[in-house]
Amino acid sequence: MSTLLALDTATEACSVALLHNGKVTSHYEVIPRLHAQKLLPMIKQLLEDAGTTLAAVDAIAFGRGPGAFTGVRIAIGVVQGLAFALERPVLPVSNLAVLAQRALREHGAQQVAAAIDARMDEVYWGCYRATAGEMRLVGVEAVQPPESSALPLDASGDWFGAGTGWGYGERIAVSVAGQDAAMLPHAEDLLTLARFAFERGEAIPADQAAPVYLRDKVAQTKAERGII
Repeated sequence: MSTLLALDTATEACSVALLHNGKVTSHYEVIPRLHAQKLLPMIKQLLEDAGTTLAAVDAIAFGRGPGAFTGVRIAIGVVQGLAFALERPVLPVSNLAVLAQRALREHGAQQVAAAIDARMDEVYWGCYRATAGEMRLVGVEAVQPPESSALPLDASGDWFGAGTGWGYGERIAVSVAGQDAAMLPHAEDLLTLARFAFERGEAIPADQAAPVYLRDKVAQTKAERGII
């Protein structure tokens, strides 16, 4: 049976999860700006608690974004360092998909509109449906003003709003049956998605690990901010 390690630092939450001998263990903390200091100790503790070592890991999954630029880079840096040393492949997973998977696990939501606050008055947005326990993207992920967010054209039934982007809920013209605007990605759900991907043979070499920011530029120009 495969041993998979998953980690995520793309938002205010820092979390790690491990599948070993068929058992899942995880650790999750909301620790803004402390990810770089906390991530490796969290991994070490998780492995010790499971009675195993990094050498037993078959692949490492990580939140590849969208999310905070610094946070996504921290995850990729750590994953590549570990994967190169171990000569193991990696599994990039969308943080919007991780949110949707958490909404499925915690709320039983079968259709999820996942949104992460992208700052600059925008949200990262993606819509997902559950298929055999896996949240799968419907359409494309995007970064856009809250007002531009919409469900898929073929949408029907109940949808659940998950993620900090729903802090702009009054500006999102989408009707949802329920929502959790405080929800952040959790490595346990990242691990679930990674298991599906690993079983499909979607692991890639560590040097191909890349962030997905969705936004081409990270800051507005002075002109765009009205500064001369």
